[in-house]
Amino acid sequence: MNLRERLHSMFESAGFQWLITSVIVVNSIALGCETSPVLVSRYGDVIGLIDSTALAVFAVEIAAKIYAYGPDFFRDRWNLFDFAIVSLSLLPASAAFSVVRSLRILRALRLLSTVPSMRRIVAALLSALPGVVSIVGLLVLVLYVAGVMATKLFAGADAERFGDLGTSLLTLFQIMTGDGWADILRGLMDQRPLAWIFFVGYILISSFTVLNLFIAVVVNAMESQITDERAPSIPAPRTHDDVELLAELRALRQELRELRERPDLPQPEDV
Repeated sequence: MNLRERLHSMFESAGFQWLITSVIVVNSIALGCETSPVLVSRYGDVIGLIDSTALAVFAVEIAAKIYAYGPDFFRDRWNLFDFAIVSLSLLPASAAFSVVRSLRILRALRLLSTVPSMRRIVAALLSALPGVVSIVGLLVLVLYVAGVMATKLFAGADAERFGDLGTSLLTLFQIMTGDGWADILRGLMDQRPLAWIFFVGYILISSFTVLNLFIAVVVNAMESQITDERAPSIPAPRTHDDVELLAELRALRQELRELRERPDLPQPEDV
């Protein structure tokens, strides 16, 4: 076994995956500690050492994977994801690249590529994107129609929240999230007693119907993902050719059994 094969086996081992996961977690905690002035003043050198060591481990890991896998490394989307995050971390954190220093926390996202359960969830979310895009389009349409109606109905009663289409859309989006919609409704009902009809209908459509469609699409995608993963362990249904082959084998066995039972033919022990 040459060096590339050894590295390949090491990268696929559970022990190596746990090691990288541990480094990611420790590095993420250290980066979080950098946001505390007290911790930085007391343990700044230790935090910096942890950060530099973790970056060195990630860089060596990526370089070794490129050597072990060759061009196949860049055909895997998760490898490209890891490569992009580590490359951003290696950019100089000064001058025009000073913002990169704050992007180091993106290394925590590498947990998505190292933890199989997280990879499964991300794969399910990606497969749900077509349905999610359709639901987003429906939600935008509902918001737009409701925004025009709210502006026409309530601009005179509450110009601060419904004075124009932009502010109405912002207010309706806030209501859709369930944030303070009761206070907005009570303020309007002083001048528009029937305003509750509009808001109840809008909340039922936007919050209880459209937003729940997101959950339904994602859950369906995750179920499909789990089914696809279990599919290899389920025997495939027999085809017509398989059935014919089995029938021929049974016929041959029956003929051999009949030949052995014929008394006029020599038996194997007599030969």
